[in-house]
Amino acid sequence: MLIDTDVLIWVLRGNARAVRAVDRDADRAVSVVTCMELFQGARDAKELKSIRRFLRYFETASLTENIGHRASIYMEEYALKSGLGVADALIAATAAENKMKLCSGNAKHYRTISELELKVFQAL
Repeated sequence: MLIDTDVLIWVLRGNARAVRAVDRDADRAVSVVTCMELFQGARDAKELKSIRRFLRYFETASLTENIGHRASIYMEEYALKSGLGVADALIAATAAENKMKLCSGNAKHYRTISELELKVFQAL
């Protein structure tokens, strides 16, 4: 299962539901885009180091030419309909290309992508 950035932010904030959602699947991974989003959100070097340590528990899915191509198609098809952004398109394409379920609390952006298997997470 590919874990979206929003779910990992909830985990890092100590949300028990998010921790359980992530722990349920032994084959958990993140997109390299998610890693970059988490690094971008770090407030200082200490937090950045903590994020790096946290990400060791996940397989990191790299970007490929096919993922980039699929993400550009997603942007063309869904950006206006659902508000899909570049990072979300890349994450969705990573899940689809790797035939992985995507766990996200951001269902609005992903629901319209028919070939994506979505597991909707609710923090509360």
